[in-house]
Amino acid sequence: MSAIDGGTVVVTGASSGIGREIARQLAPRAGKLVLVARRVERLEALSTELRAMRDGLEVVLLPCDLGDRAATLALVETLRAREIEVDVLINNAGVGDMGVFDRASLDKTLAMIELNVVSLTILTHAVLPGMVARGKGGVLNVSSGFGMSIMPGFAAYIATKHYVSGLSEALVADLAGTGVTMTQVCPGPVATEFEENLGNFTGQKAPGLVEITAERCARSAIRGFDRGRALVVPGIIMSLVLWINHWSPRFSRRLFSRLLGRVLRKKQLAVGA
Repeated sequence: MSAIDGGTVVVTGASSGIGREIARQLAPRAGKLVLVARRVERLEALSTELRAMRDGLEVVLLPCDLGDRAATLALVETLRAREIEVDVLINNAGVGDMGVFDRASLDKTLAMIELNVVSLTILTHAVLPGMVARGKGGVLNVSSGFGMSIMPGFAAYIATKHYVSGLSEALVADLAGTGVTMTQVCPGPVATEFEENLGNFTGQKAPGLVEITAERCARSAIRGFDRGRALVVPGIIMSLVLWINHWSPRFSRRLFSRLLGRVLRKKQLAVGA
């Protein structure tokens, strides 16, 4: 049986996008859902929705800005103080930025690293000892297809996702034989507010052939976790893209990225972004 069933599941970034869809799909199964995000009003609305889906479901709201290290550490202390024994941690909270690195805001870049990397590390480190001691549980990290590839215009974001992917793969090995599941999901473009807030100055959207819904991404992620898979790539097209990327010579990937990088820089300078 999956650690989700009847367990206590913490979902970060639960107020929108993939996190919200994951919470919705887990409501019929989890014993307790602990929802973490900055936007209190959205969390309260989601809590009402989830409770209406199943009688007896316990929903705990822990508003927190995971981009603030002190707030993240305080969240860990709150979980301990309230004796919330986490069976499954879903690290979904994240943010991105678009543009060539030398024109990026340093403050925004550091804030992205804090949210995408540091808070995920703190929370994972906090819950794993208990899971290992109990011999059950799991962590589901929402990474990105960028965690397995490179692309101009997303240098720092890609770096954060390479960290998430590297950490996840290493933890699969670290946790072998403990009964604890470590899964990462690496989606391509997902139709969420994340894309809307990315700062896309090109005027072009992700191809409809590649982009998937948040609901589909959440379903694939949960199914992969249930099956104990180390890596989940939602969508056949994205799976094929990453497969080709993996087996392509590094020099060819670098050449292709350089060509795109020249085009992107010209576009960014033209629009003054």
